[in-house]
Amino acid sequence: MEVPLQTEMVELVPNGKPSEGLLQAAAPALDKQRLEGPRQSCGGGAEAEDFLQKSPSKELHFSDFEGKTSFGMSVFNLSNAIMGSGILGLAYAMANTGIVLFLVLLTAVALLSSYSIHLLLKSSGIVGIRAYEQLGYRAFGTPGKLAAALAITLQNVGAMSSYLYIIKSELPLVIQTFLNLEEKTSDWYLNGNYLVILVSVTIILPLALMRQLGYLGYSSGFSLSCMVFFLIAVIYKKFQVPCPLPLHIANITGNASHAEVLREGGQLHVEGSTEALCTPSYFTLNRQTAYTIPIMAFAFVCHPEVLPIYTELKDPTKRKMQHISNMSIAVMYAMYFLAALFGYLTFYDGVESELLHTYNKVDPFDVLILCVRVAVLTAVTLTVPIVLFPVRRAIQQMLFQNQEFSWLRHVIIATSLLICINLLVIFAPNILGIFGVIGATSAPCLIFIFPATFYFRIVPAEKEPAKSTPKILALCFAMLGLLLMTLSLSFIISDWVSGTGRPGGSH
Repeated sequence: MEVPLQTEMVELVPNGKPSEGLLQAAAPALDKQRLEGPRQSCGGGAEAEDFLQKSPSKELHFSDFEGKTSFGMSVFNLSNAIMGSGILGLAYAMANTGIVLFLVLLTAVALLSSYSIHLLLKSSGIVGIRAYEQLGYRAFGTPGKLAAALAITLQNVGAMSSYLYIIKSELPLVIQTFLNLEEKTSDWYLNGNYLVILVSVTIILPLALMRQLGYLGYSSGFSLSCMVFFLIAVIYKKFQVPCPLPLHIANITGNASHAEVLREGGQLHVEGSTEALCTPSYFTLNRQTAYTIPIMAFAFVCHPEVLPIYTELKDPTKRKMQHISNMSIAVMYAMYFLAALFGYLTFYDGVESELLHTYNKVDPFDVLILCVRVAVLTAVTLTVPIVLFPVRRAIQQMLFQNQEFSWLRHVIIATSLLICINLLVIFAPNILGIFGVIGATSAPCLIFIFPATFYFRIVPAEKEPAKSTPKILALCFAMLGLLLMTLSLSFIISDWVSGTGRPGGSH
């Protein structure tokens, strides 16, 4: 295994740029300012750039520009990176775990995600690296770098594909509803394949061509607002949709008489059956329960985006970035739980793996649900460029590590990625099983295994011996990720072999 030679540990000024004074014996008065203090203006910018270009350790430093993204915009960006299409599948996950078990699992995954970000930031601060792949290189050499890049690519390609699948399936329904068409026609504007290409070219590609991730803070904030609207609608609909649903409800199209017909249909059901269908479960174990952990892990994966966002943060410190991570995870934790809870309490065991599809049973022409579909489509569309950034940087780290920035290469990589993902969405309509495997492999690697093993290898023994409590916890953390990955894959493969399984959701 190729492992880079151990070099002198170098602490960096907050944005990841070394200065000559730090590489030499620094005065004690500067010690407190190097990592935790705000960035001071350094004279001789041109000389610093020349130094960076000539430095043999240039590959260790992720960014050669000052961060300009504010605390709030960074929270928007990271929250948007966490939030994904997984929020649509959490009600289904709750139906297969029960409310209490779901809350326990969701809390555990959220806390473990925050801890793994702590390990990443600590490893990054020690060696001055702000790239996930380069942390892998520093820890395990080229194999570690390639493994990290591969996991990031699989994870984010799967996520982007799931977003484009939502556009492909939901956008034609939105247009059909706007046009008040009872049945879908063969017109091009109702063809999901054409629509996903149109959205990719006109909206996603221009945003993906931004050089810095911080510029997408405004679109991230708007995307989060759309998902907040989705959450409000789910909570509101809980008190509007009766339980159980009448069998003929799918044929109802008139909003005026909608509630009255629902009440009449509900009275046809036997009272005992109604209680059975409309009673929440607090603890459930079945074959589908095995898919909930990959769904939750997939829903909290944001680790490839943490270091780029850290790099572009204005006046960055590890503590500040940890606060951003904790706040983003806490906001998404609350949104995930509320969306799952009220979605589940609306349909109970009748909830589908994608919550929005379940509302078609109520009224396909419901105006509020139509607005929710538009909001979700907007949110996932604006999230694709955020998720594309780490994939492009992983490719650059693997293939163009020592080369200067090139707009041509920047554009070609983004365009090629979008073309490949569009082809995947258009010509491989049944790849949900692949997403299940990705969620059970790349997510545990990025959340559990890699941060823990990188931390164990990178933190020097003089600072934390191998038998110290932090390193023992890190090893246990990695073993937990390996165990979860093994169990999830075994259950998924077992279900495929038996023919009874359903693929898990995607982020």
